[in-house]
Amino acid sequence: MSTATSPAVAMLRTEGRLMLREPGAMFWIVFFPTILLCVLGAIPSFREVSDDLGGVRVIDLYVPIVVLLSAIMASLQSMPAVISGYRENLVLRRYATTPARPTQILMAQWVIHGAGILAGSILAVTVGRLVFDVSLPGSPIAYLGIFVLAVLANLSTGGLISGLAPSTKASAAIGTVVFFPTMFTAGVWVPVTVLPGLLGDVIALTPNGAAALALDEAAAGRMPDMLHVLVLLAWTVGLGALAARYFRWE
Repeated sequence: MSTATSPAVAMLRTEGRLMLREPGAMFWIVFFPTILLCVLGAIPSFREVSDDLGGVRVIDLYVPIVVLLSAIMASLQSMPAVISGYRENLVLRRYATTPARPTQILMAQWVIHGAGILAGSILAVTVGRLVFDVSLPGSPIAYLGIFVLAVLANLSTGGLISGLAPSTKASAAIGTVVFFPTMFTAGVWVPVTVLPGLLGDVIALTPNGAAALALDEAAAGRMPDMLHVLVLLAWTVGLGALAARYFRWE
């Protein structure tokens, strides 16, 4: 093992052990989205086919939405609190005296929270299939590709907040301000596919709006609209670059 990779691996192991000691964070990332899916699925009308939705059910639309919700919870609520807490408690300053680089702790947090998002998403898709008879994605490769881009875009947003926030209170405030609009654009309150006119067009230009629409298309067995893919890709690259640029030890 090279000296370049040793600090990154050691940091990943350490951060993973620390995350396992915080079951509360894992609850919101892994289990809460599926609990919300079950609550919505208990509404009889949500399990009925709707002509207004193109012959699908509301519950069918909500499986991709809760997948995005898992990414949002991890990226905007959990990760910024962890990293800004490290900065506030001078943990990052101690890291700065080691061979570790700033991007390595950021990547470690992305890997750990990404694993939590993956677990939560698999749980949501499985429960949707077994409990509510939601079909598995018709285009699984496209669905997986959009999922990866959506997770990276959300984690990059959280990374940018983590880099800019000087304290846990600041990260909580910024995260909350971003959290609710992000949930709206992901379709948590109203599925993006039913938003009218200009509002729908604007939402489609946001990372989670584009992701929600692309996931719906892949779930239905269609190739996602290239515009949605390009929007999501642009946000992922742009936010990722900003997160790496502005991450700091102190």
